[in-house]
Amino acid sequence: MSHHRLDAKEVSFHYPDGNRAIDGVSLHITHGEAVGIVGANGAGKSTLLMLVMGLLQPQSGKVSVGDIEVTPKTIPLIRQHVGMVLQNPDDQLFMPTVYEDVAFGPRNMKLDENEVEKRVMEALTLVGIPHLKDRPPYRLSGGEKRAAAIASVMSMAPDLLIMDEPTTNLDPKGRRRIIELIKGFEHTRIITSHDMDMILELCPRTIVMKSGRIAADGETRSILTNEALLAECNLEMPLALQNCPVCGHPK
Repeated sequence: MSHHRLDAKEVSFHYPDGNRAIDGVSLHITHGEAVGIVGANGAGKSTLLMLVMGLLQPQSGKVSVGDIEVTPKTIPLIRQHVGMVLQNPDDQLFMPTVYEDVAFGPRNMKLDENEVEKRVMEALTLVGIPHLKDRPPYRLSGGEKRAAAIASVMSMAPDLLIMDEPTTNLDPKGRRRIIELIKGFEHTRIITSHDMDMILELCPRTIVMKSGRIAADGETRSILTNEALLAECNLEMPLALQNCPVCGHPK
């Protein structure tokens, strides 16, 4: 069985206020794919990711990772194989030090302390913050918090990596470090973002969401040059694909 594969079949979810955030979504993501999920605010991107992680349960349809349906009973198993970096790092960091946050997942996997330490230091080095291991998370900058949150997921060596707006509030150097990190991840990647240039660089496939439904699913460059589709979904073409603002010619 491959834990790198994700399937959603006719998944729907509505919040208690009646907002239908996901409306009959079906998708299939295979081992090793890097898939971008884009859409305007409120399109359903983050809700879809929470359904994949079991943070929310669909009112109809089902989500599966490999051959395992995501249910309350299977969540512990699912989270051994799927790692998610939340949009707000403060929702992910809760321990007294960065080291303890990054060690939390491996310790829950019942690894011995030598292996825990190895994974923690490898993950912190990967995101460039080993010098912050003893720092309380509340004393980190926004970019440092995001790096620590990513390290807390990478320390678990997930088969499927999910990232919700991974470059938000990062300076150019931090953004580039995260992009290179994602490039180096060998397994399945699912990334939601408003950073269309990052999606263009990282994801051969892009899914466009609008009002809880999939508006388009296909090759990234084709989708991100479809001006009519982007306008309909309140999105803009990546800067790298727009004409030069000075001469008007393609870059």
